[in-house]
Amino acid sequence: MISKKELFDTSVKQLKAVLIAVSTQKQNTEKTKEYLSELAFLAETIQVNTVHSFIQKLQHADIRTYVGKGKLEEIAAFINANPVDMIICDDDLSPAQVRNLHQVLGDIKIIDRGFLILEIFAMRSQTAQSKLAVELARCQYMYPRLSRMWTHLSRQGGAGTGSRGPGETELETDRRMVKDRIAFFKDKLEKVDVQSQTRRKERNRLVRVALVGYTNVGKSTLMRQLSKADVHVENTLFATIDSTVRQVQLNNITFLLTDTVGFIRKLPATLIESFKSTLDEVREADILLLVEDISNPSFSEHLEVVNKTLAELGAWYTPTLLVFNKIDIYKSTDSNALLNSDGCQDQPTTTSLDQFRKSYVNKMVTDTVYISAEKKENLLELKQMLFALIQQKHLEIHPDRADPDLVSNIEREK
Repeated sequence: MISKKELFDTSVKQLKAVLIAVSTQKQNTEKTKEYLSELAFLAETIQVNTVHSFIQKLQHADIRTYVGKGKLEEIAAFINANPVDMIICDDDLSPAQVRNLHQVLGDIKIIDRGFLILEIFAMRSQTAQSKLAVELARCQYMYPRLSRMWTHLSRQGGAGTGSRGPGETELETDRRMVKDRIAFFKDKLEKVDVQSQTRRKERNRLVRVALVGYTNVGKSTLMRQLSKADVHVENTLFATIDSTVRQVQLNNITFLLTDTVGFIRKLPATLIESFKSTLDEVREADILLLVEDISNPSFSEHLEVVNKTLAELGAWYTPTLLVFNKIDIYKSTDSNALLNSDGCQDQPTTTSLDQFRKSYVNKMVTDTVYISAEKKENLLELKQMLFALIQQKHLEIHPDRADPDLVSNIEREK
């Protein structure tokens, strides 16, 4: 396990990692390479530098060692010949896989994608609620993996039939401690949730808009542009973990705008479960601004990940405005794929922004707008479309405030 000193102390040298992934029939080599690039970006977030990546083609990941014997020997040769601090696998590892990998690779840190994401969340969390959610997720993640952590102690003492060695006793003690901590964090989180629910109920008279989307698509930058508030913006994954709420006014209608944590593929199930209370801001929102990075070749898959998560949160039917961001860095030579008539991606092709827009006209069930939050391009169009949704919801909440003479002031903005 990575110590907090290694993760957060800038005086410690930057760690070096080798990434490993398995390419299967469901996940071809090109897609696997893309996933590894994202994994390297995740590692970079906690100051871990990727020195090499290994990909193996298999029908499915080896249930014993994740990769096959030959590839494992190749990895072992590399780490013996090069300074490497840890191995990071792109899929979740079972306790048996970790144990078997250690038997071949020796005493080197071995973590998986889920653990890496948990560490980033732990580093980024600021509020009491998010810190409790992360600690709960970490305990739930570690509990089933404890069975292999004390095997070196099970061989100490305890000879004879029916005897229980100190290793088994240590394991039982450790499990009991983790179970107690899980119960403690759940209880604390429930109490914090009650306070959060009370605060949200106080906002029921205002329209609530939530920014959602894949991580690092520019939600916080858009939040800053719409709210004129000083919101943390950083070109990194999971720059925002805690929900940020700001009061915004459009056309004399005041509403609440919330920036939420970004989603990502292969997000640990324990993390989703622990953060569901924090993500109540999404579930209880009246309108969603679903932000996507149009310059990313995998935008379609990112949208799929986000929509799946929204469905899990019960926010599938919330009125949504799809915001394609970063048009300023979209290039016609990008390998963005047009959607075919079945809603699936065709082969990568050269696509201008106009062609991209036309390809979506008849294929999206939600309103769509194309902007650059960084360069402030098309923000007027976004505000006009957002205002139409806000006004409709505002009149549902306050039917007595309908004003037929309401004239838009948005057009006056520069």
